[in-house]
Amino acid sequence: MTIPTDRLSDPAVRALVTAINAHDRAAFDAALTAGATMSDDGSDRNLTQWAEKEIFSSRGHLDVESESDGGLSLIARYRNDTWGEMLTAWRFDVTDGRVSRFETGQA
Repeated sequence: MTIPTDRLSDPAVRALVTAINAHDRAAFDAALTAGATMSDDGSDRNLTQWAEKEIFSSRGHLDVESESDGGLSLIARYRNDTWGEMLTAWRFDVTDGRVSRFETGQA
């Protein structure tokens, strides 16, 4: 059973996941701090390039199955047109109400 995006506990994480699922680049950027960083499967990536490839040009989508750590850690089914669907883990750092870093990878 998935958790509806609008029921995610942390407002910054909720805003970012909502933007991802809507493919809304402006909302995605607004949910992040200036200079936000990320990693995928343990390797730091260029966030802008990664988001274009993994979210926007490939129609990425998150279905959150569980959350922990006050909503800063998620287990979600992530799918896009490039890789299909996989079970993923996400960990978020939030600064001043926006996501300053996220780490994702296969769960």
